[in-house]
Order: sequence, then C-alpha cells, then structure tokens
Amino acid sequence: MENTKEMRTWLDDLKLDHPLVIAGPCSAETEEQVLKIAHELKNTDVSYFRAGIWKPRTRPGNFEGVGALGLKWLQKVKAETGMKVCTEVANAAHVKLALEHDIDLLWIGARSTVSPFIMQEIADALNGTDKPVLIKNPVNPDLSLWLGGIERIYKSGVKNIGAIHRGFSTYQKTKYRNIPEWQLAIEFQNKFPDIPLINDPSHITGKRDMIFDVSQTALDLNFDGLMIETHYDPENAWSDAAQQVTPETLVQIMKDLKIRKESDQEAEYNNALNNLRAQIDVIDNQIIEQIGKRMVAADSIGALKKKKNVAVLQSKRWNEILGKMVLEGEQHGLSEEFILKMFKAIHQESINHQEKVING
Repeated sequence: MENTKEMRTWLDDLKLDHPLVIAGPCSAETEEQVLKIAHELKNTDVSYFRAGIWKPRTRPGNFEGVGALGLKWLQKVKAETGMKVCTEVANAAHVKLALEHDIDLLWIGARSTVSPFIMQEIADALNGTDKPVLIKNPVNPDLSLWLGGIERIYKSGVKNIGAIHRGFSTYQKTKYRNIPEWQLAIEFQNKFPDIPLINDPSHITGKRDMIFDVSQTALDLNFDGLMIETHYDPENAWSDAAQQVTPETLVQIMKDLKIRKESDQEAEYNNALNNLRAQIDVIDNQIIEQIGKRMVAADSIGALKKKKNVAVLQSKRWNEILGKMVLEGEQHGLSEEFILKMFKAIHQESINHQEKVING
C-alpha cells in the first residue's frame, strides 16, 4: 500500500471549511433518543452522525447495543435531518446489514483491529464498497498492526479509507482512559500523510472535561477531524456516560478550538512550525511523566535503604549509570556534556527523594 492523494478524495469532496466532525451517542438507546440528538446536531459542524448499534463490551452483562434495529433509526436520521450516518462494524454480518441499510460510513473498532483474522473477515465483506471505512488503532500501541489492518481493507478494493486514533490501553493508572501515545500517531502521519486521520478524544480521555484539550492537541498535530460522543443527557447514558458531552457543549468546543489553515506561504510555514512545536510539547510531557515514575522508584529505594540502614549515596552505582547513559546518549546524537548535566540533576532529585523518605 502506497500513499496517494486519492486516499483523501472522500474527505476533500465534502468541501469542509473546518475539521471533519463525527458526533452522536456512544450507544443508540431508543429511537426517540437517537432522533432527538440528531436534530440537535443538524445545523452544526457535524458531517456524520454516529451511534453504536453493536457494542463490544470488555465484560458480559453490560449493555451490548440494540442491534440491527438501530439501523432503522439511523435511516430515519438521514431522512429527517439530511446528515450522513455511521456506525461500528465488528464482523462480516454487521457489514452486510450496514450496507443493506445504506449506512454512509463504517468504522472498525480497536478490539477488531487487534486481530488479523477478524480484519480479513471484515475486509472480505467490504470488498469493493465505495463507502468510507475508518479503522481505529488496535488496543495495544502497535503501528504495524494498525497499518496491517488498514492494508487489508485497502487490498479488498476499498479506496475510501481513513484512520481513527483513540488511544491505547495500559495497565498503569494515568489521567487518560486510553493513553494517546501521540508519537505513534505522528509516525502514522509521516508514513501515510494522505490517509485522513481522525482523533477520538472521548475514548482517549474517558472524561468530558478533558475533551477540549486533547482535541486542540490533535488539531495542532494536523489531524483531519474529531469523533466526539454526544448525548442530550450524558449523565444518564446507557454506556460511557462520563465521556459524552451535550450538543451545546460540542458546539462551544468547535467555536473555541484554534484551527490553523494553510492559505499562503506564511501560513504554511506557521502551520509547519506549530505542528513541530506541538510534537515537542507531547515529547516534553512524556519526559516529565517518565522522570516522575523514576522518582517513585527512588522513593521505594529510599524505603529499602531506611529499613536496612544503608547510606543514600552509592558512588559505584552512580558512576555505572553515568557511563552507560553517556554511551546511550552518543547513539542519539547527544553530547557528553548534556548527558552529564541532565543526569546529575536527575540524580540529585533522586537523592532528595530518598533523603525525605529516610528522614521522614
């Protein structure tokens, strides 16, 4: 699969003067609920109305969607509002039903993308369709797996494709529901700059009050659009209540977002500069997060030393770390002077942490 400008045709044909917006409830709950939300989104920046019909749940017993009945509700949305509609498909049977009901866009979820067997089954069912198909990143941060899933869809004759960045699962407790791993999305863009890339801040954050900031970061990184879960009564939604916003909030988010357009050489330069700065901001945040984790380990070492009455400073260990990091730094184009300064500062902070534990 090679990058071509034709990969953007389905998005360019919409002739939008703003990022693509896909919005609607996490789950279609009732016909009344679906139509109410759709009518509230009708005259906004939303191009595609989304609703989950089949809901893959981590554990059984939770609401798993209304099933094919919801496709009729999406047809009513099209008829009454004129909006295009979309839903998630997780197997060949879902694809067949969605195409029969003339759903305008299909997306494949993270739990499906993780399995080449499932992706091939879906690809075979999609063979030759002209509907846009968006592929979410797999639950684990594996770029090859993500690209492999997209390639299977592409090789089945689907030319209108796109990707959705919804973050990645982690065993660690973080402020995100799914950590964004922005660097992986940036690498995706570098490999296939013309595959439309949509950000899903709802699933990345898991919290509605974080959606704006993640959306802004995505636009700063030249994402093509956003998928934001929207419900007229988020608190009482049947699934993912904490991450859904009201239609009014969605409209305000789109007004407040800073959208950088390329209109001339100066704007193109500023756009490229802002994109690179956004990448640096992402990496800087990762550095701070990792140093924070290092200090947690230092606190644990301090507790062990206190228990055994061992001195904080271990010169032999410290010299081993410095030597190893200088060599590692050279491989990444970093000077010895910089490595020494950086690790001396980190080491001093580690000592401070350990002393606090021992003297505490």
